[in-house]
Amino acid sequence: MKIVVIGTGYVGLVVGTGLTESGHFVTCVDRDAEKIRLLSEGKLTIYEPGLEELVVRNLEEERLRFTTDIESAIDDNLLVFICVGTPSLPNGAADVSEVLACAEQVARAMKGYHIVVIKSTCPVGTADKIREVMAGITTQPFDVVVNPEFMKEGAAVDDFMRPDRILIGCDDVRVLEIMKELYSPFLRTGKPLLTMSVRSAEMTKYAVNAMLGARISLMNELANICEACGADISEVREGLMADQRFGATYLFPGLGFGGSCLPKDMVACTQFAEEKNVVCDMLKAVAAVNDRQIDQFARRIIDYYGDAIGKKRIAMWGASFKPRTDDIRCSPALRVVDALLAKGATVAVYDPVSGPRVREQYGSRVEVAAKSYAVLENADGLVISTEWREFHHPDFERMASLMRERVIFDGRNLYTPRIMAGHGFKYFSIGRASV
Repeated sequence: MKIVVIGTGYVGLVVGTGLTESGHFVTCVDRDAEKIRLLSEGKLTIYEPGLEELVVRNLEEERLRFTTDIESAIDDNLLVFICVGTPSLPNGAADVSEVLACAEQVARAMKGYHIVVIKSTCPVGTADKIREVMAGITTQPFDVVVNPEFMKEGAAVDDFMRPDRILIGCDDVRVLEIMKELYSPFLRTGKPLLTMSVRSAEMTKYAVNAMLGARISLMNELANICEACGADISEVREGLMADQRFGATYLFPGLGFGGSCLPKDMVACTQFAEEKNVVCDMLKAVAAVNDRQIDQFARRIIDYYGDAIGKKRIAMWGASFKPRTDDIRCSPALRVVDALLAKGATVAVYDPVSGPRVREQYGSRVEVAAKSYAVLENADGLVISTEWREFHHPDFERMASLMRERVIFDGRNLYTPRIMAGHGFKYFSIGRASV
């Protein structure tokens, strides 16, 4: 098939490139001319494991191309995927203006029948607005499909190529068959393709994120209770994992959730629910617990040093909101950085891939180290904020020799308290007593 993908962010670039891997011809469109120039040369502006190799290979095979010209891109391509951002408005609602603007551009460029596929996360009812907008511009026939993405940054390529499920919101059985044909190579392992109404598909994306956020926030609250009463959340987690009703995933306490999707989607879901006069106490509580978890962790560091915090040099391992990505948007780590800077502390950060983005955001206010041990030199404490694999088994003796004070605030519970005590560290984690 010949396909257009509008938007070359994390979602659009992975979707477009992933579809070329099964033999489709894809044109990716973006209004950023410099980004398009770089992508056309096989140079990515984001970090996503495995993606660059796929882009380069499919450029060479001439199945993938990049352009800023949406009109020529639409041409005779049957499928048009909209993969642009839906950032938060000041009131927390999702800003779908870019999605609607794309729909308008598509409508003006159409010279025949097209299927418009909405990958962007949009509030329930957005697909109906898109139909209305497009119908007011063009007399050409079209259909609108909602096809939510369930890709995790840091594992997006694998999530797209080997999905747990594919979800299609569609009102026409003929269009549904085309979508099934499109995704058939990705479902050879027997994973389900779920079909439902357009509005149910829009809601499912928010439901998944709400459920995930609730699980993370509940584990963090349980961890805080454990720490207060002398229990160990690691042991409690084993009891939860053994219960088949819960499973083993997302039961790790930590700094809380972040990133460009989950926090804003939680707020947006609450916002459009309240517009329908639906009370959302649980969703509000999940978001509130997450905010409190991050603030509480930062407060622990500040309280430990007291009035001397302004004279301390604090090292940080990790800046991205999760490992295997350079995305620092809504990162809990940077919330901690901001809190420390506000108290006058000197902050030095090391992250395997997001260092340039940290430098771009903070300039000279934050030191950005090129190596993990270099950031520890003369540090009065270490904050672990992202669970990159290289942080799991460090050389503790080397760390101790570099640091001015042997203090670690572990926001990801990577180490064992007794082992850290044996190395002479004051070690503070989440949901476990310090030794």
